[in-house]
Amino acid sequence: MNTIIASLLILCILPIVCAWVGGYYRQQQLGSVDNKEPRIQSQQLSGAGARAVAAQGNSWEALAVFSAAILALFIGGVDLRSISTPVMILVALRIAYVPIYIANIDKLRSLIFLGSYGICMYFFYLALSSN
Repeated sequence: MNTIIASLLILCILPIVCAWVGGYYRQQQLGSVDNKEPRIQSQQLSGAGARAVAAQGNSWEALAVFSAAILALFIGGVDLRSISTPVMILVALRIAYVPIYIANIDKLRSLIFLGSYGICMYFFYLALSSN
């Protein structure tokens, strides 16, 4: 269970890290960080800065899917200790995803996305199969 909770924590922190990276690029590309209209300012970014913002959005989306998959496992009565290894792989993939996205390594980024999404779909399969 601690693995699941730690994974949720890490995946909750990851979008914030992306936001900090996006703030760095807002400062570098636009000369300042507009904290009153950060989303409007972020739309002005290009290159790595725009990808950092996109990685943040994707990190929130991945967190939602992962959380739903964990909830499905819990509701399905699956022993959460039995999924520790795929959970750790998913977290490692999601951590790797961010710098690979920012660096614009698109094919590897897509493979990492599919891998982590596939693990979540596997969790839903386990939850559905447990009943």
